Amino acid sequence: MCKLHDLLLLLLVCFSMTKVALSTDPPISKPGCETKCGNLTVPYPFGIGNGHDGLPCALSSYYVVTCNTTLSPAKPFINISTGDLEVTEIIDTKMQIKNAVDRRCNNSGASYVAGTTGMDLGNYPIVFSDSENKFTAVGCGTVAVIGGLRGQNFTNGCIATCPNSSVVIDGSCSGIGCCQSAIPKGLKSYAIGLDELNNTDIFYNSPCSYGFLAEYITFNFNATDLNDTGFQNRTRDNVPVVLDWYIGEGQTCEEAKSNKSSYACQANTNCSEFVSGSSKGYLCSCLPGYHGNPYLGPDGCTDIDECLNPKLYNCSGICLNSPGSFKCSCPKGHHGDGMTTGSGCNSNNSQFAIKFSLGMSFGVLICMSFMALIYFSIKKKKLIKLREKFFENNGGMLLKQQLAPYEGKENSNGSFKIYSSHELRSITDNYSEARILGKGGYGIVYKGILKDGSAVAVKMSKFVEKTQIEQFINEVAILTQINHRNVVRLKGCCLETEVPVLVYEYISNGTLFEHIHSRGGTYWLTWRNCIRLAMEAANALSYLHSAASPPIIHRDVKSSNILIDDSFKAKISDFGASRLISIDQTEVTTLVLGTRGYLDPEYFQTSLLTEKSDVYSFGVLLAELLTKQLPLSLERKLEERNLAAYFLQAMKEDRLLEILDPQLVIEASDEEQLFDAAKLVKHCLSVKGEDRPTMSEVAARLEGLKNRINHPWVGQSYDDSTRLPGQEDLYPICSSDYNPNTGEASEQKSMLIEMSQPR
Repeated sequence: MCKLHDLLLLLLVCFSMTKVALSTDPPISKPGCETKCGNLTVPYPFGIGNGHDGLPCALSSYYVVTCNTTLSPAKPFINISTGDLEVTEIIDTKMQIKNAVDRRCNNSGASYVAGTTGMDLGNYPIVFSDSENKFTAVGCGTVAVIGGLRGQNFTNGCIATCPNSSVVIDGSCSGIGCCQSAIPKGLKSYAIGLDELNNTDIFYNSPCSYGFLAEYITFNFNATDLNDTGFQNRTRDNVPVVLDWYIGEGQTCEEAKSNKSSYACQANTNCSEFVSGSSKGYLCSCLPGYHGNPYLGPDGCTDIDECLNPKLYNCSGICLNSPGSFKCSCPKGHHGDGMTTGSGCNSNNSQFAIKFSLGMSFGVLICMSFMALIYFSIKKKKLIKLREKFFENNGGMLLKQQLAPYEGKENSNGSFKIYSSHELRSITDNYSEARILGKGGYGIVYKGILKDGSAVAVKMSKFVEKTQIEQFINEVAILTQINHRNVVRLKGCCLETEVPVLVYEYISNGTLFEHIHSRGGTYWLTWRNCIRLAMEAANALSYLHSAASPPIIHRDVKSSNILIDDSFKAKISDFGASRLISIDQTEVTTLVLGTRGYLDPEYFQTSLLTEKSDVYSFGVLLAELLTKQLPLSLERKLEERNLAAYFLQAMKEDRLLEILDPQLVIEASDEEQLFDAAKLVKHCLSVKGEDRPTMSEVAARLEGLKNRINHPWVGQSYDDSTRLPGQEDLYPICSSDYNPNTGEASEQKSMLIEMSQPR
């Protein structure tokens, strides 16, 4: 009897060991390869060195992890073009590494040098995660800038100030002592620059300024960070940053599957596309009902035996496993669906219990349905009340009063409509990402399709100060009355959302910035067209400054806020930063807003906004048109990074023709036209606002220059037709250096022609 007991016990132990063996987690790395380095688990396609067979443990050199065992504990590193970077975590498609902190201290005596700190991921199939990282700056009076490298034209930044030490809030990174800004999708390299505001005497001072890219959820700002005690360790130990990794650089799933020898997804897996900015590849995952490492061959993902733990899968009957699934049935003599949910498996002796349970179930179902009906009715009423509350808080009644004189008739800006939140969700396909036209500092713009098939641009602002609602409504009411062919029309708004939404006319031909820098617009941005576009923009701004009542200061004049319509005409857009000023005022004190590179330095220093602030920004825009260069670029030499300063220096040193776009120099009738345009830029970029011309004067000077182009001094007069895409240039080079008998230009012109040819 004792022996039988021992035998049964042995069988039970063997059965238990068999279940444990069957339920063992599948391998995560190649056979014979190390799976851990210190505290890090390294899953394939990543790998540490070579396996027992002498073959690499990683899929390719991109995924090799080096384990430094001389440290205690051992630490893993991945070698990217920037150098060895310490890896702290690899989970699914994310990898966390340590990143450096850029620090500049007041007592260091160092001058501002942009781009001294950063990281370059090179050609690795890795990008910085835009959803989990943010560019962060810590300090008082700190100006921090992050910019993309290697052709990624991206610049962003923020300002952290401290009016006094008592307003610094722990855990808050909204501009007081700490500020954050987002990064774009697909970012692979960046550089950081730190500077200080000149008027630091109005700020509570801190000894150091910091700038870094890091996983924002792990960073918790503390007031002690400002006195350099909180950040000394962070500077030494660095901060975590999250990377998105993928397989098959530049390949789609279909392209990868066509080459079976290099296709990384193994048996029983799915392939999904990876797209982030300009980077693309693919990822592998196990099919439902399977688990394991989808990149490990040849078996790939293995079947999950649900019957090893049937209760986990709600099976109370007989469990039969199958590849990727299982079946649960009741034993003979029992009834039910075999699942613990519902009736389960019951014997014939429990029919009453079954009927009773069914009756109770139906009763509970009816009761729950009735309660759900009441719940959704209450929720709908609350939603209606919430929309009414938003409408009231956003100044809906005030707007109706403002528009009352125009009710029942079209205003000067066309028919203006107050949309419901339901209508906007309908025309934007529930604010689909596929409908996004662009993202800016003040909100997101979606493309909307009205019932009649026409398109509109729907702008959802990020925020509107509650104290400024009345002014916002006044601005909307005035914008509805603006009627100028070079200003984008405001067609409606919605006030039933938490933040007001504006509806503008849809301009389909992109921005002037895109045509100058990324659309190859130089073939139609001729000398004549550049001056015409500048004149149209100047006329629009002059209208806003002088003809609108009250006057409007745009406050964010730049090439990306000038849209190009189907007729290649300029239209001023994006009034998210605009301010109204009283007719009897010449300036207004306000928070400094604008775009670096275009921002008026006098406004930046004094916070006094005037019409001349728009004039300065327009001067930068005109310089951008004449040179076809970015207003601010970290990739240029230090003395050339700021276009406004570089342009003025070139004029001072009599090197203007060297920095102008060669195509424009060739096309100009005479160099005097180029110098007149440059003098206008110089006049607009005067340091003092009182020395700058008004926008009306700027428009008049551009009008005169345009007339000279249309009626050149050589005595030939031709119409104002523009050389747009698809048309050929019908006119030869008009210059005193041009010989009409030989068709030859001077040596300087010939050199410029050669420079303008594609290489």
